[in-house]
Amino acid sequence: MKAVIQRVKRARVQSGSQEAIIGPGLLVLVGLETGDTEETCAWAAAKLASLRIFEDEDGKMNRGLQEVGGEILAVSQFTLAGSIAKGRRPSFDGAMAPEAARELFHVFLGLLKAQHPAVKTGFFQEHMEVELVNDGPVTFILER
Repeated sequence: MKAVIQRVKRARVQSGSQEAIIGPGLLVLVGLETGDTEETCAWAAAKLASLRIFEDEDGKMNRGLQEVGGEILAVSQFTLAGSIAKGRRPSFDGAMAPEAARELFHVFLGLLKAQHPAVKTGFFQEHMEVELVNDGPVTFILER
């Protein structure tokens, strides 16, 4: 699993007439890879729910989502599982098959919502427009 985690002031994802919007919190782009399991998802969900990447009164990253009342916008992003190491076209050999990824992404969302209920999501396997205002900017890469 690979995830790009961005601390945001706000974020929005849209596909056709569907949209999901959050205020302050985390935009999490998630790429599922062959070999990822429910255990991988549980680890990532716990990590996201407990990250202390919001500033306290001293300007230090010392507060978590719960403390700041933040939301999460989780978006499945197949291309994170791609590789551009060779050639000029990306290889997606390491990406999880779409149906298995859909199921595991829903497992991940359930585990995440169990720890932090303020979770919204993008639209699996659809073309989306993602907008965000990165706060900081603060961006982390989570890999397992």
